[in-house]
Amino acid sequence: MKILETERTILREVTRDDAEFVLDLLNQPSFIKFIGDRNVRTIAEARDYIESRFTKSYKQFGFGMYAVELKETSAPIGICGFVKRDSLPDADIGFAFLPQYERKGYAFESSDAVMKYGRDILGLGRVLAIISKDNESSGRLLEKINFKFERLIRMPPNDEELKLFSSDK
Repeated sequence: MKILETERTILREVTRDDAEFVLDLLNQPSFIKFIGDRNVRTIAEARDYIESRFTKSYKQFGFGMYAVELKETSAPIGICGFVKRDSLPDADIGFAFLPQYERKGYAFESSDAVMKYGRDILGLGRVLAIISKDNESSGRLLEKINFKFERLIRMPPNDEELKLFSSDK
């Protein structure tokens, strides 16, 4: 289901048909380094991951992470959207892109659109973001879409120290 459209992309719900793309994205070295190893190694595991994470979030919260695909080719290039974690009081924005689509403005374009959607359609007030302490490019992007660094926090399950950002209406 299409959620949003930007100048160059369409954001839509991730489906089981995206299993090959999800498997590829989750096993990129940058995803593992900055987001974490999800231990998804097969198409079947990718389908299960889609059901347990993406589809469950859409049903439970009315939002989630969305596939970002190029308008020209309909090829998925990344994900961007909102996550609701038990360990945080508000929804947080997240994004990840295949390496060949990084540093081309797609993350900014999609996250800016997702924030407008979150405010105008979903009615989200405060939105959070958490990033690895050494993920400088994501920190710069968050600041570009009006997030402010709040503090360092520790998050389960690894008790890793992360940077917490927030954006109010």
